[in-house]
Amino acid sequence: MHFLKITYYSTNLHMSDTNNNSVYITRLSKFLPNNPVMNEDMEIYLGHFDGQKSRSKNIILRNNGIKSRYYALDESGRSTHTNCKLASEAIKGLTGDGFSLEDIDLLACGTTSPDQLLPSHASMVQGNLQCKPVEAISPAGSCNSGMLALKYGYLSVLSGFSKNAVCSGSEKISTWIQTKNFREEVERLEQLGENPYLAFEKEFLRWMLSDGAAAVLLQGKPNSDKLSLKIDWIEIKSYANEVKTCMYAGAIHKENGDLVPWRDLTQEEQMGNSVFTLRQDTRLLEKHVTRFGAVMLAEISKKRNFLPGEVDYFLPHMSSEFFRKIIQRDSLEHGVEIPADKWYTNLHKVGNVGSASAFLMLEELYHSGNLKAGDKILVMVPESARFSYAYMHLIVV
Repeated sequence: MHFLKITYYSTNLHMSDTNNNSVYITRLSKFLPNNPVMNEDMEIYLGHFDGQKSRSKNIILRNNGIKSRYYALDESGRSTHTNCKLASEAIKGLTGDGFSLEDIDLLACGTTSPDQLLPSHASMVQGNLQCKPVEAISPAGSCNSGMLALKYGYLSVLSGFSKNAVCSGSEKISTWIQTKNFREEVERLEQLGENPYLAFEKEFLRWMLSDGAAAVLLQGKPNSDKLSLKIDWIEIKSYANEVKTCMYAGAIHKENGDLVPWRDLTQEEQMGNSVFTLRQDTRLLEKHVTRFGAVMLAEISKKRNFLPGEVDYFLPHMSSEFFRKIIQRDSLEHGVEIPADKWYTNLHKVGNVGSASAFLMLEELYHSGNLKAGDKILVMVPESARFSYAYMHLIVV
C-alpha cells in the first residue's frame, strides 16, 4: 500500500494575519430588489390561473405570518435581476472604508436557485463582480447552502489558507413559482377531466418564498472602530439517512419515496408534471423538521457544555410562524428551550429567502444598534429538502 504525504509550508499561509486563531464577521450587507410586495398584490407578479384567485393562498398566509416580501420582478412578471446580480449587489455593499472587491481572497456563494446548471453560481458572481482571480465555491442544497458557504469561509480563514472570505446567500425564486411554469400541467389535468388546481405541495411554497441576498465578510481580526461578531462555533448535520426527500425540484416523487430525475423523463413528462418547479411534502415537514432540530441542539449542548437558554438573541430561520410553537414544544421536551423574548426574526417583512434568511436576520440585528459587547447570538437554520440543520454561535466583541 502506498501513501501520499502532503506537506504545507507556513510561508504559503496567512497565519500572521489572524488573531488568536479566531474568525470574525466584520461586515454585513443585504440587497432586497425593488419595493416590498404586500400579500394582496402577490398574484400581480406571480399570475393567476384562468383569472381565478388561489384557494389556498389566504390559508397559507394566515399561518405563515408573512406580510410582505421582495420579488426581482416588475408588475408584468418580467425579471429585473438575476440571482447572480442579487448576490453581487449584496457583496458590493461590503466594500468601502478600506476594503474593495480586489481585496477578496475567497468567495463562497450559497443558493437554492442558481441561474443555470453550469457554470457554478459563485463563478458567475465572480464574473459579474469583475474582481481579481480568487478561490470560488458554490455549496449545493437549499437553505443550508448559505451556512455551508459560511462554514467553508470560516474554516479557510481559521486555518490561515485565506486572508479573508466573502460569503453570501441569495435567492431568485419568484420566476420559479410563477403561474406560467404550471400552465401545461393545469391544461393536462383539464384534458383528463381532473381538478385543474395545483396540488397543495406546490401551492404551499408559492406563498412564502421570496427573492433577495445578503453577504458577510470574514476576517482574522475584529474591527477596531466598531463591533464585530466572533464565530465561536458552527455545527452542521444531515439526517438524510433517516427520512425520505421532503422538498425537491427537477424530479418526480415515487410512492416509495425515491426520486425519478428529470434526465430520465421525456420532455412531455417534464412539462406535464411541472418537474422543474419546487414542491414540498408538508406531512414530512411538520413531522420531522422541528424534531431533528431539537435533537441536534441537545447534542450540541452536551458536546460544548452550552446552555441555549443563556443566549441573548436566538435567530431561527423559519419558513412559517406556524412552526414557532412547535419549535418551542420540541425544545422544551429536549431540555434546550430558549425564552420567547430572546427570539429575533424578520420573516414577516422579508418572507422566506432560503439560503439568505439567516444572513438577513443577522444583518438587520447587527445594524439595529441594539447589540453590545459580550452579547451571545445563536443562529438556527433547518433545511427540509432532506433534513439537515445548521447552528452557529456568535459572540459580540
